[in-house]
Amino acid sequence: MAEDHIRYDILAQAALRGVMRTVLADVAKKGLPGEHHFKITFATGAPGVRLSERMRTQYPQAMTIILQHQFWDLVVREEAFDVGLSFGGIAEKLTVPFDAVTAFFDPAVQFGFQFEFAVTEAASEAEAADKAPVKPAASPSPPPAEPNKPEAVATPVKPAEAPAEAGGQVVSLDRFRNRKSEN
Repeated sequence: MAEDHIRYDILAQAALRGVMRTVLADVAKKGLPGEHHFKITFATGAPGVRLSERMRTQYPQAMTIILQHQFWDLVVREEAFDVGLSFGGIAEKLTVPFDAVTAFFDPAVQFGFQFEFAVTEAASEAEAADKAPVKPAASPSPPPAEPNKPEAVATPVKPAEAPAEAGGQVVSLDRFRNRKSEN
């Protein structure tokens, strides 16, 4: 088999992360349309992830958040998104780099995809400052929803309950790469 000098796998992942970024940016501006909602799984130890020490202790490797009914302050930047969520009645603000996301799933339309993710030890040490715990917001409950703007709820899910098991078809880039090597 010929060596892939172009690295289509990396380009495909970047394109899918761009889809996720575009969707989240649209939701940040307009709210969630119809029945759409998102299950987003990310590596909690990835460089740039910011969450409270309480949440990092509870989910040391990965966590899944569900944006559906109660979320606030969704801000989407080129490399990451910030979102306010409530966990057990405690308001928290998360920062999740798109490179830390390992799965994205919209159960309303059974659409999603999984990403490869590997944290190198050097990258982890170099980004240790970015992973510093964030103090929970002072308010124990989320701010009231704005009229005509859907709320979303974030529910942490253990890695065994990741979006891939939610019943839809999740596209794995490895599946396509393995098919190519079989041909």
